[in-house]
Amino acid sequence: MEATSSLKSLPHLLIACALCVLLAACASAPPHPDAARTTTKPKVTLRPVQIDADQRANVIMTALSLLETRYQWGGSNFRQGFDCSGLVKYVFAQATEADLPHNTAQIARISRPIPRDQLQPGDLVFFNTTGQPNSHMGIYLGQNRFINAPSTGGQVRVDSLNNAYYRRHFESVRTLFAR
Repeated sequence: MEATSSLKSLPHLLIACALCVLLAACASAPPHPDAARTTTKPKVTLRPVQIDADQRANVIMTALSLLETRYQWGGSNFRQGFDCSGLVKYVFAQATEADLPHNTAQIARISRPIPRDQLQPGDLVFFNTTGQPNSHMGIYLGQNRFINAPSTGGQVRVDSLNNAYYRRHFESVRTLFAR
């Protein structure tokens, strides 16, 4: 009887594991092919970024132009596809010429925290989707909506901060813009 019960729950366990792997894909870019040959990691200096607030509309228009671009783990351009931090890096490079890292935690470090009630279009929303801080991110559009590259097999899309999943995993709001 116990074996039958365990077998019935196996598909649910496999689905849960697969979802964890898919959602973890946004956390960072894949390792560089030469990474295994390197004995020490070069120290990355992250400096805060301040972008003129007049660039907000450019960020939103650039982000919206990428809707339905396919998701690609480690992706950072519209031809190969995007992961969440690759999308943000690309959008800000195209719209503002800012050179952001391809890593959600690093982008969080170079941006400034702001109160949620001061959220404006172009600001960044961060989520903890894998048990790791800042493991997913998106660009706020307004009206509780944000654009993101959510997961393997998906596409760049607009989601709601009111969505139960994102509400449960919401972490912080940050900005790269000078107020």
